[in-house]
Amino acid sequence: MAKDVICGMYVDESKSKFSAEQDGAKYFFCSGKCLETFLAPAKELRKLKLLTLFAFTLGIPTAIFEYFYRISWLLPNNVWLFLLATPVQFVAGWRFYRGALDAIKARQANMDSLIALGTSAAWLYSTIVTFQGILWQPLFPSEHVYFTESGLIIGFILLGKYMEHNMKGKASAAIRKLLDLQPKMATVIRNGSELSIPVEKVAVNDIILVKPGGSIPVDGIVVSGQSAVDESMITGESMPVAKKPGSTVIGGTINKSGLLKFKATKVGSDTALAQIVKMVQEAIAARAPMQRLADTVSAYFVPAVILIAVAAAAFWYFVYGLSFPLSLSILIAVLIIACPCALGIATPAAIMIGASKGAQNGILIKSGEFLEKARKIQTIVFDKTGTLTKGKPAVTDVMPIASSYDKGKILQLAAVAEKGSEHPIGTAIVQKAAALGIKLPQGKLHQTVAGKGIKADYNGKRIFVGNRSYMKDNNIIVAAAAEEKIAKLEKEGRTAVVVAFSKQLIGVIAVADTLKENSKPAIGQLQRMGKEVIMMTGDNERTAAAIARQLGITRVLANVLPGEKAAKIKELQKEGDVVAMVGDGINDAPALAQADVGIAIGAGTDVAKETGGIVLMKDDLRDVVAAIDLSRKTVAKMKQNLFWAFFYNVALIPVAAGVLYPFTGILLNPIFAAIAMASSSITVVGNSLLLNRYKVKRL
Repeated sequence: MAKDVICGMYVDESKSKFSAEQDGAKYFFCSGKCLETFLAPAKELRKLKLLTLFAFTLGIPTAIFEYFYRISWLLPNNVWLFLLATPVQFVAGWRFYRGALDAIKARQANMDSLIALGTSAAWLYSTIVTFQGILWQPLFPSEHVYFTESGLIIGFILLGKYMEHNMKGKASAAIRKLLDLQPKMATVIRNGSELSIPVEKVAVNDIILVKPGGSIPVDGIVVSGQSAVDESMITGESMPVAKKPGSTVIGGTINKSGLLKFKATKVGSDTALAQIVKMVQEAIAARAPMQRLADTVSAYFVPAVILIAVAAAAFWYFVYGLSFPLSLSILIAVLIIACPCALGIATPAAIMIGASKGAQNGILIKSGEFLEKARKIQTIVFDKTGTLTKGKPAVTDVMPIASSYDKGKILQLAAVAEKGSEHPIGTAIVQKAAALGIKLPQGKLHQTVAGKGIKADYNGKRIFVGNRSYMKDNNIIVAAAAEEKIAKLEKEGRTAVVVAFSKQLIGVIAVADTLKENSKPAIGQLQRMGKEVIMMTGDNERTAAAIARQLGITRVLANVLPGEKAAKIKELQKEGDVVAMVGDGINDAPALAQADVGIAIGAGTDVAKETGGIVLMKDDLRDVVAAIDLSRKTVAKMKQNLFWAFFYNVALIPVAAGVLYPFTGILLNPIFAAIAMASSSITVVGNSLLLNRYKVKRL
């Protein structure tokens, strides 16, 4: 059995007439309506919006004229109600008739069956009452009609479907934004000439030229040139990676400084970026939509209600000897009392208010599926860079080596050399000096060696800033005392930058990606709630362990490549836990899609936000705790609403079927059936509104 990715129903592949292929995968659908939604989501969304507006535009006046202000201008009040309600029933509600018909052909029952049956019963009974005495002899003693019930049921259910489809559309937008990272054109060297060609026409083994500031179009290996490449959009790491002949480059990354020539090794669908796109598509398609309680119950509820209604009417007419109008009234009462008015809005009402409360507090919850799952989270995996940390290097320590130079002087000389540098480490040093109010004179003859360091002339002497290898290349001795300090810093996961002036080593500056202010309290609260917290990063084990120690995280997944993150989430899911992924980068998108609940950081990339089921708009990790708490409250309301929705139906169906008549002589008038329906709706909406009192708790 396949599962319909639109509505969640199970479909027999051998019998289904509705299927489609996309990106090599075949999907099966329960109805033509679901197939159309899959093939043209934007068109379906526009249609749902128009139909929802149409239903409420006519449904609200119907309610006013039925219950609050009766009119008799030119036509009787009930005829006006008929004219208002009928277009809603058969134009806005046509999709439910079509879905019910498809379900019948597939020998199944779905929510559409219940909606079509219930609203049709209300509309048909009301139409008979409206025109009895005008076009035919009276069949029922009552003049009361139920056009409002049929119309507003359709309006509210369409509104819920519109919200659901609107959120699902974000997933496809995520894939488009991933693809937008790849440049459209590439500069290829062929026959000694530079040619600008569409990236789709780049072939394996082509030599490609990328200037400073340009995007790398495909994957390859550097053949000449040196540079630093920003790979943060793919790897998630903030530090640019030094590239030289023999280094690999990834399509979609940014060349920061030098001129690079590389040989294309992977093009088209084989590139790392294309593989990430494919993983996002697969993870989104593979994620089963929440099997809503209403759909599950309807598979048994619909046939049972029809059977009860027909059996009751037949019993009272053929066995007990009641008149046909009274027997028909019993049949209609059973169908109306079973009409899923409250059932249709039980979940959407709680979701709308719960999601609204989340948005007011900077927590965007995209659909009821994530509200359903968030409270069940047992394991939370955090990306490191840009999620737990700020995602950009900052100076953490300045350690003097030469006694004649203090911290301020060391920082000043290093900043003079780095002034104007585009390298993140150089920028961090200059920003630290500026923050301390240190004046920066102008240096001369700045020269950079990619991946090693920079030198500049100042006051007739030369400043050197870089790693130990750079010092060795320039015949500067790194003494044992300095080596000890550097080793200590590297053990703590920091980058050690050595500073020398006039061939004398004068100090060491430590640069590291620092923790966000709210990371530690958020992690602590989650652990106190009994959640397992895991950190996952592409960084090395030493750096990862240093960050984990600061946060109190004991389980770390380090050296995880971009393509492996979703696989790691799958492994954790196989352990049986409900897994959440919290991330912010392009490289996190497949993992966010694969996780049971993807939580994206609002300050992160657009694709991470679109792929995540929950978005923390304030970039505050304490909101992970708040999202779980809000989920608990909202799902509690959803369950309460479903209870009340079913309570009225289940409790009053026997009464509507006439079970009290032999003992009391009382038959449930369809008017009271409508009152029960209205009461269940009022209860559901009122109970949902209580969520407005909820306040997010801050640590």
